[in-house]
Amino acid sequence: MSDAVGQATQSKSQRAYQWVKARIANQDFTPGYRLVLGTIAGELDMSVVPVREAIRQLEAEGLVTFERNVGARVAMVDDSQYRFSMQALSILEGAATALAARSLTAEDVRTARAVNEQMTSSLAHFDPHRFTALNQQFHATLFTKCANPRMLDLVNAEWARLGHLRDSTFSFVPGRAQESVQEHEEILQLIESSAPLSTIEKAARRHRAATLDAYMTHEHPDETLGLPKLSPRKGESDD
Repeated sequence: MSDAVGQATQSKSQRAYQWVKARIANQDFTPGYRLVLGTIAGELDMSVVPVREAIRQLEAEGLVTFERNVGARVAMVDDSQYRFSMQALSILEGAATALAARSLTAEDVRTARAVNEQMTSSLAHFDPHRFTALNQQFHATLFTKCANPRMLDLVNAEWARLGHLRDSTFSFVPGRAQESVQEHEEILQLIESSAPLSTIEKAARRHRAATLDAYMTHEHPDETLGLPKLSPRKGESDD
């Protein structure tokens, strides 16, 4: 390769690098977003060679991860924030859901179930961002009638703190989405059957913690909690 060609490739590589990095910074490409080299190359009207070089540079900086048989993805940003918020949310949201349970009407439950059905339908053409938005709508329907305003403030604050990082688990571990909608239905059935509030609280808490556990299993297997399934096994105490 001549010096002129080499410099041209390097220049295109830097253009691709700046283009991808800017979109990560602006959150157009959120954590877990798959970076398809051919698509980026087409967007920038260049071959995949300089794009590949740009991705390697971003990987070296920790902004991109590469997984065999999956490809390049935007890396998780400060996942300690995600972990801490999800741990707090599992406790706070579980309690708020239980405190709201007796105030939920049949219409509230129908609304939540309709949202969950949308989530189920979306699995065929999975969009982590849309799934996460529907997920928040589902849970808000269940906990918003919590009569404790301080509890609600804390739950909403943790949802806001998570920000765009909420998309990350379903992006990194899309199989969790299928489990999530199944657990949603189990929680709705507990509410409909007027199960003890402690049972509803534990189910909602375990559901939220299981999403974190799925992420931890994928990204930090040595630190995973190894949570049991949502439903207690036959003969197992709910205490």
